[in-house]
Parts: sequence; C-alpha cells; structure tokens
Amino acid sequence: MLVGVVGFLFVQALSAVGMFGEEFNLSFFAESLRDFFPLTLYFGVIPFLDVAQYLAFISERQLLFDPDVGRLLLTDPVAFFVDELGVFSVFGQAGITLAMGLAGTILGFPLALLFGILGSERVTPFPLNFVFRGTMSAIRSIPALVWALILIPLAGLGPAAATLAIAIDTIGNLGRLFTDELEEISDGPIEAMETTGANRPQTITFGMLSQVTTPYIAWTLYIFEINVRIAVSLGVIGAGGLGQILDVQQGLFQFTNAMATLLCIFLLIITVELFSQRTRARLRADEEPMGLRELIVGLPRRLVESLSK
Repeated sequence: MLVGVVGFLFVQALSAVGMFGEEFNLSFFAESLRDFFPLTLYFGVIPFLDVAQYLAFISERQLLFDPDVGRLLLTDPVAFFVDELGVFSVFGQAGITLAMGLAGTILGFPLALLFGILGSERVTPFPLNFVFRGTMSAIRSIPALVWALILIPLAGLGPAAATLAIAIDTIGNLGRLFTDELEEISDGPIEAMETTGANRPQTITFGMLSQVTTPYIAWTLYIFEINVRIAVSLGVIGAGGLGQILDVQQGLFQFTNAMATLLCIFLLIITVELFSQRTRARLRADEEPMGLRELIVGLPRRLVESLSK
C-alpha cells in the first residue's frame, strides 16, 4: 500500500511540474549538450572532447588563478599578505566564491553557537528556550538568496551582501544543529559537575559543551561546505565569483564557457569537501584517518569492497 501511494503521488508530482508536457523535450536536450561539450575530430575521424577550449577560457577569465597576484607573492610577499590581502585573490573567481563561504561561516558562527546553546532546554528553561529556537526557525524560513536581496540596500549587489546573507543563514542552520546535538548529551558529566559544587556557567561549559566539542566542529565544517555551494548560487544573481561568471556566459549563450565554469565549480566543491572530510576524519578517535593519496587512489577499491558486502 505504501509503495502504491508513493508511486501515485510521484506520478502526480511529475505531472504537476510538467514532465509529461510538450516543453519536456529529451531529444532537443541531447542535441543541446553538444554546445556544452565541444567535439573535435582526431585525425579527422575519431571524435574527442576539446578540453583546450575549456582551459583557454579558464585562463582568460582567471577562474582558478590570478597571475598578477601570484607574481606579487614572489616579488613582494609583504604587499601580497598585508596590502593586497591576496590569499584568496590569487585563486581568481574561485577564491572569491571560497572567501564568501568562509567569511560567512565565521561571521555566523558566534551567534549560531549562542543561539544553539540557549535554545536547548538543558540550558534555558521552557518556554524561554523557544525564543531562541523561534529566532533560528524564522531565519531558516527565509532562503539565503532572499537574505541577499534584502541586504542589497546595505551592502550593494556584490560579494559583501552575499557574505552577510550566508552569515545570517548560518545562524539559523548551524544553531539548530548545535541545539539538537546538545539535547542528546548524557547526564553523567552534568551530575558530576553539580556534585562538586560547580555553578551554572561552569556546568554548562565543562559538563555540557565538553561533550559536544567534536560534533560542533564537524557540523561547522559541514555547514562550511554548504555555504560554499550557497556562494555559487548567490553569484548567479550578481554577487560575484564563479556563479556570476556562469550566469553571464549562459546569458551570452556561450555554453562551452559555461561548462568550463561548471568544471571550476566542481573542482572547488570537491576540494572543500576533501578538506572537510580529512579534518572530520582526524576528529574521530575511533577511526584511523586516511592520507590524501590513499583517499583518492583507494576509492575504486573501497567501492568494490562496499558493493561486495
């Protein structure tokens, strides 16, 4: 019965979104893919993907590396780190996208931590804790894209507004995760602190937060991954970075350039996820962390082992 109901609703949902309409043209979509994947005949016979067109656009628009800032690192390191603040600028448009995600996460973390702690019934008695829970719910109810539009009069349409929007979104999402994690802690350490005569702040700090330090770091890294993706999405509305480059190339019907930008986005997201995964692996005391080489080279073997179980 459950499968039947879900299947019925699935068909109804496909119909509602127009999957059965005339606009959904699979053959036209297959033909349009050629614009994203330019093919060149090798020896005039064998077709292959012309990657050189992607690389030319990536280099021309400095999507992954800004040579001017890079030369500054070699000629004048003080100016690179102090005057130009080029740590992110050296990575071109990808660096701007990464900077928006990182800065937004750091800006939103303090309030997310505060609201996450005060939103727990273990810390703030009912119903006062729902003041903080309600605030986080209100923040989550508005997407980061809308927050960016709201903040345009304050910071203009650019990376600054996108960073503030990501920070506000982080407060709601990360704070909720902090609250839920704090609700699952054990009572033993709390009771031990209370029997020693610890006051309330000491009990919260050493009896409660000490149990969730590792999960809090792991959740923060996870939200950082999401925020980098959000930074790409906000770029589509003109907030800068790779998202804006993608939107401009789509508007110009330069689909090969758009695909090159998508490859840069893919590379950026995968790099951030690898960094986050490696950091979280080192936080787990019961698991031996894999090196980066083993993580990449050993992927096929782990997939085979997983499928064979």
